[in-house]
Amino acid sequence: MHSLNGFVVKIGLAYAWFVGVMPHWLVGLVLLALAALVALSLCRFVVGRLQALAARFGPTPALVIARCRGPACALLVLAAVGAVLPLAPFTYQTAAIIGHLLLAAFVLGLGWCAIGTLDLFADLYLQRVRLDVADNLLARKHVTQVGILRGALRTLIVLLTLGFALMTSASVRQFGVSLFASAGAAGLVVGLAARPLLSNLLAGIQIAITQPIRLEDAVVVDGEWGWIERIGSTYVVIRIWDLRRLIVPLSYFIEQPFQNWTHTSADLLGSVMLNVDYSVPVEAVRAKLREIVEHEPKWDGRVAGVQMTDLPGNMVQLRLLVSAGGSGPLFDLRCIVREKIVAWLMREYPQSLPRQRAELFGGPVALHATTHDAAANGHAGQSAEHPAGA
Repeated sequence: MHSLNGFVVKIGLAYAWFVGVMPHWLVGLVLLALAALVALSLCRFVVGRLQALAARFGPTPALVIARCRGPACALLVLAAVGAVLPLAPFTYQTAAIIGHLLLAAFVLGLGWCAIGTLDLFADLYLQRVRLDVADNLLARKHVTQVGILRGALRTLIVLLTLGFALMTSASVRQFGVSLFASAGAAGLVVGLAARPLLSNLLAGIQIAITQPIRLEDAVVVDGEWGWIERIGSTYVVIRIWDLRRLIVPLSYFIEQPFQNWTHTSADLLGSVMLNVDYSVPVEAVRAKLREIVEHEPKWDGRVAGVQMTDLPGNMVQLRLLVSAGGSGPLFDLRCIVREKIVAWLMREYPQSLPRQRAELFGGPVALHATTHDAAANGHAGQSAEHPAGA
């Protein structure tokens, strides 16, 4: 006990000497830094022990504590610095400025904590969603909804946090009141300038609710075919089939028509159009199509048929229908069917390939008479042009 009291007395004497020798502002900064260091060390120790304890109950509790570590330590450090601030030998004006800064930082820390909590619940919810299955329509719906709503809520939290942080200062608050009171025309200009941003944010919320598009949907936008790669807060990234990226604002999918090939199901029908001769054996083509698709893993086993759809000119148009479980496999399957059917026709039924027909009217007698008349006319012309004995 005596040794402890002696240690405390020595600490007090050292602090008195430090305060008497060093400038007051430096003493105050050292006190605040020591408070922050002690609070940070204590927070890390406690959170580390809690995380090790939570790991025994599974990965989810440990993940929750790990996500809360940063915001919790930041708030604890700000609280410790705020508690030590009255003991620091600062002037009143300096202490007031530091207090306002600590209050604004504390509000920003609360916003950080709110965003971390939002991301935590969103990630925990998405852990139950599997995108690696064949029929992932419902999973893509959930991922799209969570992604869009998370982006919109994060934007809202950031705006509210910055607003409350600025409102902690009396001067900034008075400036904001005077600005709103005297800048009606400027407010209209700012509102018109921010209209695209607000319209895209509202369009994102509407897309999350109504689901006209989802992640990895196959779409045709402005004549370009591709997949929805990312849905942001204000724009959509479409991955074109040749790996280009098409950037489209969110409001486009609310205001403009577009094609969504996987809106209700990932299963699709594709057609292969063939122009062939009238002599084509349609039943043999049907049998060959069935033989081709039965050996192709991209075919989903639902549809494989042949229809005669048109008679363009001197040809017959056949439509070969096939089905697949997605836009990518369907495109590959159509190319395979087209290639193998054409090769089979060239090998087995070359007369069924497209060709032009010509018909000569008149029998052999008429043809002979026409030839004789032409010859006679030729001789007469020759006699008239070159008289005999000339």
